[in-house]
Amino acid sequence: MMNFDGLDPGMGEYSPSLHGTLDAGLEPSMDPHLNPNLLQGVELDPEGLAVTVPESVHLMEGMFSELHSVVSEVGIPVTATHFDLQEEMLWMGNHRGHVTSFFGPTMGRHSSFQVHATDDIRHIQSLETGVLFLSKCNLKCYTRGGLVMFDYPMEEGADMHSLLMTDNNTLLMGGLQNYVAEVDLNTVQETQKFTVEVPGVAIMRQTSRFFFCGHTSGKVTLRDLRSFTMEHEFDAFSGSLSDFDVHGNLLAACGFSSRGLNGMACDRFLMVYDLRMMRAVTPLQVHVDPLFLRFIPTYTSRLAIISQTGQCQFCEPTGLANMADIFHVNTVGQLLMSFDVSSSKQALAFGDSGGCVHLWSDAPEVSFNDYSRETDFALPCLVDSLPQLDWNHDLLPLSLIPMPLTSTEPLLSDWPTALATPSPRRAPPVDPEILRTMKTVGFIGYAANPRTRPRNQVPYKIKDVELDYDSYNQVPESPIGRDEEPHLYMVPKKYRKVTIKYSKLGLEDFDFKHYNRTLFAGLEPHIPNAYCNCMIQVLYFLEPIRCLVQNHLCQKEFCLACELGFLFHMLDLSRGDPCQASNFLRAFRTIPEASALGLILADSDEQTGKARLGRLIQSWNRFILTQLHQETQEQEGPQAYRGASSSSLGSSGESVIGKLFGCEVENSSLCRCGKETVRSSLTLLFTMHYPEQSSQEKTIKEYDFAEILKKSICLEQSTQAWCENCEKYQPTVQTRNIRCLPDVLVINCEVNSAKEAEFWKVQAEYAFSKVMQKEAMEPAKPKEPPPMPSEWCLDGEDICNMDGFTFDTQAEDLRHVWIPLTLKMSISKNQGLEISSWPEGEELSAAEEAEGASLYDLVVTVPHVLDARTGGNLIAHIKVGETYHQRKEGVTHQQWYLFNDFLIEPIDKTEAAQFDISWKVPAILYYAKRNYHTKYDLRIKNPIDASVLLTEASLARKQRKSHATFIPLMVSEMPQAGDLVGLDAEFVTLNQEEAELRSDGTKSTIKPSQMSVARITCVRGQGPNEGVPFIDDYISTQEQVVDYLTQYSGIKPGDLDAKISSKHLTTLKSTYLKLRFLIDTGVRFVGHGLQKDFRVINLLVLKDQVIDTVYLFHLPRKRMISLRFLAWYFLDLNIQGETHDSIEDARTALQLYRKYLELSHGGGSDEVRKILKGLYEKGRQLDWKVPDSDTGDGQGAAVFPSVMGL
Repeated sequence: MMNFDGLDPGMGEYSPSLHGTLDAGLEPSMDPHLNPNLLQGVELDPEGLAVTVPESVHLMEGMFSELHSVVSEVGIPVTATHFDLQEEMLWMGNHRGHVTSFFGPTMGRHSSFQVHATDDIRHIQSLETGVLFLSKCNLKCYTRGGLVMFDYPMEEGADMHSLLMTDNNTLLMGGLQNYVAEVDLNTVQETQKFTVEVPGVAIMRQTSRFFFCGHTSGKVTLRDLRSFTMEHEFDAFSGSLSDFDVHGNLLAACGFSSRGLNGMACDRFLMVYDLRMMRAVTPLQVHVDPLFLRFIPTYTSRLAIISQTGQCQFCEPTGLANMADIFHVNTVGQLLMSFDVSSSKQALAFGDSGGCVHLWSDAPEVSFNDYSRETDFALPCLVDSLPQLDWNHDLLPLSLIPMPLTSTEPLLSDWPTALATPSPRRAPPVDPEILRTMKTVGFIGYAANPRTRPRNQVPYKIKDVELDYDSYNQVPESPIGRDEEPHLYMVPKKYRKVTIKYSKLGLEDFDFKHYNRTLFAGLEPHIPNAYCNCMIQVLYFLEPIRCLVQNHLCQKEFCLACELGFLFHMLDLSRGDPCQASNFLRAFRTIPEASALGLILADSDEQTGKARLGRLIQSWNRFILTQLHQETQEQEGPQAYRGASSSSLGSSGESVIGKLFGCEVENSSLCRCGKETVRSSLTLLFTMHYPEQSSQEKTIKEYDFAEILKKSICLEQSTQAWCENCEKYQPTVQTRNIRCLPDVLVINCEVNSAKEAEFWKVQAEYAFSKVMQKEAMEPAKPKEPPPMPSEWCLDGEDICNMDGFTFDTQAEDLRHVWIPLTLKMSISKNQGLEISSWPEGEELSAAEEAEGASLYDLVVTVPHVLDARTGGNLIAHIKVGETYHQRKEGVTHQQWYLFNDFLIEPIDKTEAAQFDISWKVPAILYYAKRNYHTKYDLRIKNPIDASVLLTEASLARKQRKSHATFIPLMVSEMPQAGDLVGLDAEFVTLNQEEAELRSDGTKSTIKPSQMSVARITCVRGQGPNEGVPFIDDYISTQEQVVDYLTQYSGIKPGDLDAKISSKHLTTLKSTYLKLRFLIDTGVRFVGHGLQKDFRVINLLVLKDQVIDTVYLFHLPRKRMISLRFLAWYFLDLNIQGETHDSIEDARTALQLYRKYLELSHGGGSDEVRKILKGLYEKGRQLDWKVPDSDTGDGQGAAVFPSVMGL
């Protein structure tokens, strides 16, 4: 039998006594766990549990040290280790078929279970839903908690050693037999069996070109990915193969060399092969006996070479090994049996023959995967075991035996009477068939029992359409199943969730004007986390905030104030067309605080209506005010953008947000010992608190809104708090008082349960009954005909006057209204805060103003619309002031509007204050001090200047100036209004398109693919350097890219990664500022398909600044023509051969524009139309495909000599 006792680590060879089995003609194994007989002579240390792990020494960057070490089972060799590819877990399997998983770098035990009764675990592979475990003749799949998913036995005589996942549902299994089996994991059936040479395949790897199979004979074969036929063969070692790995164009292998009668010795030369030339390069000599090796490609293509005695050496595959790069795994005399590297290349795992697993890392904080999902843990056991009882003991106390309570007193678990109401159920209607066959004798009817229902059992009554917060989460998965049922529908159409219906042309044929007849800009809802669109509109229509963020500019890559400023600039420019908040939401998703508060929603939660939108938007409201306050109060200095002014910042660090919403609050805590603690703070909003109803009160009392608001602001509550005087937690009375009034009072309504909703409903009913009583007591007034309006518009079911949007408010319209439109607020020294309702439109007297009283008008209400069909949505009622109307509409008046994403509609003021709790639940209220904006500087100074076009450093570490693809603009070349700039952009896909196939076979797009800009190129459009790029930026992204679209974009994996990219990499904000400066300067952009480019970049450019060649060479009601075909036809150029290059595309668009000007000046519009007809005729003949030859039969237009190459 073979053992390891004779191993001499210093000699690099095995003594002749080890080779009894080899002399008998048996093939050696490549790996100690490939042959279980190797383990029979191993002396396992029973004290292995006492292994002490030395303190982790932090090495220089790129070096590894031991981070943690745990023991699974003492003395049982660890034959397989594997880092989970989906979660932060490390798996190990031992010689007795037992597996254990450890969580995270602390190696906390997660699960442990038996996979096979006798055989060792030889290979572990994690899947999305489970984990595969391979033993000698069995393949099993378990959940990560230890439940069996399937068991696949091999045929008799199988000796499996490794498996390889070829795709998500298929795997290959190989071992010491003359075949490799392919298994489909969906059906758990063998689909194919490939014959291989004896003695079989024990190690397998895969690249995009080949399967790599390692044989115990010392050879490595390269096989076709489809047929598994052998394409190439490397005869690496004369003895046996131990391990190999593949990375890029290199294959490295280690093994044993034959020494004749002396058996085999571990070869200290690693064989390295170049897969481009399919031949060996210079072998790499190492200083340890290599048993395992892996590529660890981080900054370089390093190799980790591991010996069985625990020596670990790192070296470059094409360089010389250095003795200083050798480290030792603390195995305490045990032998290493398994080895694995995490997918993030940050962690190494070693399993030894003593049952110990060692975790190595190059940093104290380590992640096994780049993107790991959350791990589920077992719930703790909450049931204590009962004591053992001796039933024969006469003096056994009965108190040890749990007994049910027999007391008639109420239990702590009993529901309060106020929360429990009787729910009688009406008898179901009698079956019509019974009524038809019923016979009547006197007043009694009888009929045969049809036996369609169980005896004495009646089903519960189906609930009516009423307020049920949980029922609004049950949204059909498919939009096709969300058809309206008018007889069950109560939500008015303008309040329902609006969706964009996509066609083959995308958004081009969608009529947004049908939803918005004003000149205000809506926001598109299909972007992830666009639930906050309503609040973005609220912030935009607060004039001081709009001016603040548009004057703000800093160097932070993800600054919400900057992104809001960019978005508000687009809303200013738009004339009724909707905008996208994609860049703002992109920055929002990167804020750690937003994620910690649960404000980042998954797509599934938004689509299925699982999100509690009412509670969510209130948390978002609190977050955004705090975030803007922090971002805009920073001192001007290193954070300010070069050349940008920050006029809104004060010397004391105060911000406009603090001045506008801030309220200085005094919080006092009074302990019952008499000690009072007072502290001051600044709060930006207040939360409504509703009175508790006692169990004896069956009806809710009547309250005035001003009274509830005062108690919510000046809150008094009792709670347990730490008392320094008593030195323990004591019942404490906490009181809050305000010292000043804010300019804008922000209120979170906190109607998050049926209890608060019922309170609002009852208070609105009280208020409405008062109005009706008051109207009944007043004498009836004769109705006067309304004045003739100058212009009328039909808007839904209401008719409004466009000059004043006047509505006639009747008493009946005040149903469901509890909140007043105007509040009077003041702070006095004697009585403190005073709040009362105030008639709308009336002013304060001079005495009241002298006493410090102020009037607050309702300017914003944000309700949550409950809708079981779509999961609900959030809308905003906003009172738009005179300055906005003057800017957009050219009129001076105030008017309430409904903002529902891209639906904008004028409404009456009472409708803004109405909350029918059955479908319209209040979430946020804004009250603004009358004429508050006069205290603020509302001038906007564009902070973006020419300095943004200056040369900037690349984020890529490998980018060199010699490889620059552009020449920045000189000071003398700064663009002027009317200058031409060629532009092209390339994109990558973050989320794939979601579509649905209807029953008639047509395709319906539910959600378009989410694109992200990856490269932006601008070339000079005139001058001696016409055609030379001055911007060629690759955009770094932190979001996961689903598809790089290399064939169409030319972007390759790694181009957007700062660690390995060789391109000029920069942030989206930096490039965005360059384009904004060009737009603000007034340049004219020339390109092909610029509408989509600007949409994805999230820029709004006026039509007179865009020259799009896709429309220049287009006839009405005809197809759009590709840039490649136009270049071939008009310029005799063959572009976009294999991939797209944005520099080439931008230059070609400029040349096409010059060609168009030439055609227009030569023959006029009729001649151009004739040429375009010929273009379309030629396109139909060629099926719009450019001929393969370099030069076709195009028009032969000359290439401009001024267009330079780089």
